[in-house]
Amino acid sequence: MSDQVPTVRVPDLPADAPLLDVREPDEWTAGHAPTARHLPMSELPGRMSELPADDPLYVVCRSGGRSARVVAYLAQQGYPAVNVAGGMQDWAAAGRDVITDDGSAPRIA
Repeated sequence: MSDQVPTVRVPDLPADAPLLDVREPDEWTAGHAPTARHLPMSELPGRMSELPADDPLYVVCRSGGRSARVVAYLAQQGYPAVNVAGGMQDWAAAGRDVITDDGSAPRIA
């Protein structure tokens, strides 16, 4: 696996970028991007058929580490994907919308 994966910083992320959130369910529940699709990294190999067909697909996690590993894996499988550097922490810090499914206040740790 290459140490280099395609990466974009949150301020450079297109407003309509298709997001795949690979965090665990408790992290997703605590707060996520409004248009993101959720597919935990731990479930990815068994759920590849559920990947959106977007080109490229922007992958986000909490801080960018897991999403970088997912992007490297997806590239090996032939999927065009881009890591979102800084993850949801940078997303929230940049003032981008963060929602919860139950209406509670978002908590991005």
